[in-house]
Amino acid sequence: MQFTMRIVCILVLILLFSGSSSFGDSANVSPRPEVVNIGALFSFRSMIGKVGKIAVEAAIEDVNSDPSILGVTKLNLSLHDTNYSGFLGIIESLRFMETKTMAIIGPQNSVTAHVISHIANEVQVPLLSFSATDPTLSSLQFPFFIRTSQNDLYQMAAVAEIVDYFQWKEVIAIFVDDDHGRNGIAALGDQLNERRCKISLKVPLKPDASRDEVTDALVKVALTQSRILVIHTYETTGMVVLNVAQYLGLTGPGYVWIATNWLSLLLDTNSPLPSASMENIQGLVALRLYTPDSALKRNFVSRWTNLTAGKSSSGSFGLSTYGLYAYDTVWMLAHAINAFLNEGGNLSFSKLSKLTGADVRYLNLNSMSIFNGGKTLLDKILEVNFTGITGSVGFTPERDLIHPAFEVINIIGTGERKIGYWSNYSGLSIVPPETLYSKPPNRTSSNQKLYDVVWPGQATQKPRGWAFPNSGRHLRIGVPRRVSYQEFVSQVEGTDMFTGYCIDVFTAAINLLPYAVPYKLIPFGNGLTNPSETELIRLITTGVYDGAIGDIAIITNRTRMADFTQPYVESGLVVVAPVKKLNSSAWAFLRPFTPKMWCVTAASFLVIGAVVWILEHRINDDFRGPPKKQVITILWFSFSTLFFSHRENTVSALGRLVLIIWLFVVLIINSSYTASLTSILTVQQLSSPVKGIETLISNNDPIGYQQGSFARNYLIEELGIHESRLVPLISAEHYVKALNDGPTNNGVAAIVDERAYVELFLSTRCEYSIVGQEFTKNGWGFAFPRDSPLAVDMSTAILRLSENGDLQRIHDKWLMKSACTSQASKIEVDRLQLNSFWGLFLICGLACLLALSIYLYQMVRQYSEHYAEELGSSEQTSRSASLQRFLSFADEKEEVFKSQSKRRRMQEDSIRSVNEENSTGSVRKVGHGYADGNMHDS
Repeated sequence: MQFTMRIVCILVLILLFSGSSSFGDSANVSPRPEVVNIGALFSFRSMIGKVGKIAVEAAIEDVNSDPSILGVTKLNLSLHDTNYSGFLGIIESLRFMETKTMAIIGPQNSVTAHVISHIANEVQVPLLSFSATDPTLSSLQFPFFIRTSQNDLYQMAAVAEIVDYFQWKEVIAIFVDDDHGRNGIAALGDQLNERRCKISLKVPLKPDASRDEVTDALVKVALTQSRILVIHTYETTGMVVLNVAQYLGLTGPGYVWIATNWLSLLLDTNSPLPSASMENIQGLVALRLYTPDSALKRNFVSRWTNLTAGKSSSGSFGLSTYGLYAYDTVWMLAHAINAFLNEGGNLSFSKLSKLTGADVRYLNLNSMSIFNGGKTLLDKILEVNFTGITGSVGFTPERDLIHPAFEVINIIGTGERKIGYWSNYSGLSIVPPETLYSKPPNRTSSNQKLYDVVWPGQATQKPRGWAFPNSGRHLRIGVPRRVSYQEFVSQVEGTDMFTGYCIDVFTAAINLLPYAVPYKLIPFGNGLTNPSETELIRLITTGVYDGAIGDIAIITNRTRMADFTQPYVESGLVVVAPVKKLNSSAWAFLRPFTPKMWCVTAASFLVIGAVVWILEHRINDDFRGPPKKQVITILWFSFSTLFFSHRENTVSALGRLVLIIWLFVVLIINSSYTASLTSILTVQQLSSPVKGIETLISNNDPIGYQQGSFARNYLIEELGIHESRLVPLISAEHYVKALNDGPTNNGVAAIVDERAYVELFLSTRCEYSIVGQEFTKNGWGFAFPRDSPLAVDMSTAILRLSENGDLQRIHDKWLMKSACTSQASKIEVDRLQLNSFWGLFLICGLACLLALSIYLYQMVRQYSEHYAEELGSSEQTSRSASLQRFLSFADEKEEVFKSQSKRRRMQEDSIRSVNEENSTGSVRKVGHGYADGNMHDS
């Protein structure tokens, strides 16, 4: 419908304002024309328009004076003033369509761009706008619209990044309700959602809103909770908003104002602002389109004063970033036209084919024509790549300018301070974005940085971002009306007051907050049964309650509905069952060790005795003698080590090594046994047929649970226990009766409940006890709506209560009942298992094995040396004889072996010396005979 109305409007305008001149079906032009017509649409008196007009004219002059760009071709610029009117913008654009215009620079605003882009699509004339930043001006819908400045989508991403950087969750958006403002804020909402933030309130304003209308809108803002305000308007409207906000006290401490680039445009163009205006914008954070520093930019900035001299009756004005983009837009178009002409493109126009056969007698549409080369010129514009005064100029595949970036500024005193940059490549940083393009992108939270900000009211500490609204409404806090365990929370009869441990913790925590919190406690439940805490949490999501306090366990399905504070009670599910006392028996001394532990320990004593006997037998007289004596020695020595009273001394190094390690093992075992036995004989022992949750899972006995507790769902859904086995119990008296009756008399075998309740129950009932281990871990906390900042502040307050000891004092006030604590009851002291000592036995065993290996090696070597000759000469000796000889050798005392070896060596030495003397005498006799023969011959 909106599109149809725009087309009707266009046709009416054509009827009223179209000229009488017309083109033929086509007009042939030279391949390289002397003049190329381009148009421009601005509001000459607007801030963007007056800067853009001078920048475009300067660019046209620079292009025409540079023959390297278009050669003999010159650009002929036609400027039309839209005079702040979208209506005139449409008219002036239609006038361009009646002439041979290759491209149009403009329109200035997004509203006009939406309408004119439809016309541009039909006549195929590219529109190049350096100030229409509406992100919904899509290249799919408007292929001939080209944005030559940054898309507002990136500006809203920068705003969302700033909100997320300071860890705020909600913002209020104030905007002009037209295409520019409405679509920009829609993009902001999308960007905030990606960061788990949101717009809590949208405040639309008419483009020409009066001060009274702005006041009415901001009064609603003052009654809301959020203190983060994003203002996305035009310059005039924005200053009215800030002036009214100053009047209403919305620019003081605690507030945060984030302005889009309209404010930096105002500061750049009309600086310095009047002192009253500067007072209104103190502490604001604003964005400015970022252009890197370069020689080209500095040269153009230095020319600006001369370019603006005498151009305005109101005096000189400054250069905004829109002026820089306007200048580069002309150069972009010049490069594209040059590429178009170099490829043989010509300036030909033809009649609109859609008008053929139409009744145009009164509309005179013959003046409308299509630029035949429009599609080619469009492609050349999107292919440009050059360096201008705004930096590198080129387009992404989405037809946005490359390297989108913004400066983040903070208004202080009479000027501004740059606190950082934002770029689509690296996010927030304190260094210029172009220095980061050569590095890998890093968008981690630790890499996002800004300089410190001076906030409204000259505050240097980051504002909390929210406050309780001034509407006079109190927070509705739901409190469960408990029937049992009223020490935790209970309602005072006949009043709307509550008491209990949970109430005192909440009151103490809320008193620590640095701001007042008006609240009212609302009872939840009928007072006859314990209410469902999950249902209480669900009512927070529907807005019935603003929070919930009490004994509320923090479990998974509840955290999906609400935010919880830091737990103030550590809890979890446990099993409580009846127990009976165990009296000490005559065989109590055997209970510290399990049977397996006793067997291994006894075996170890025997093994150690045998090993030491083997190592000492050949060299130690204490370990020699008749077999009966040796067996007794082994047994006596083994078990006497238990008391370190063995009288046999070890002589060998290997025996001493084994004995030292064994004595260490005995020391550990002896100490552990003594400690365990002491516990058994001195601590009262309790026993129960239920050993823990595993026992309840494996049998079919009834199980009790507290009515309204999450334990029921946990037992059914997580542990697979059938619902028919579960028995709801309301009060502690019901607990006692059900446990005493037992599973055979319509009672329960055990009760599954949270530890906090169970400890209070057991404090006065000693005939029951917790059996087994706690099988879940959770805690109690206060619940608030999702993303509520109050949950964070309350968590901090609870931590402070814990650190300063107040939380423990509140606990002692309500929950310190100690009727049974002096008995120190315990279910069956754990017996010492073999698993606890296997490492010691392993070390001892390895030491024995190593010592025996070394000993065997030494003995075999001695045996081989002693019987070397016999082993060599008696190859036919039977194996049994050899084994018998070896055993005899092993049983032989080492001193005897050494003396025999010594005598044998002496005999061998004497025989060897006799043999040597005999051989020497024989040699002498032969020598004398030889001498006598020689004498006879002579």
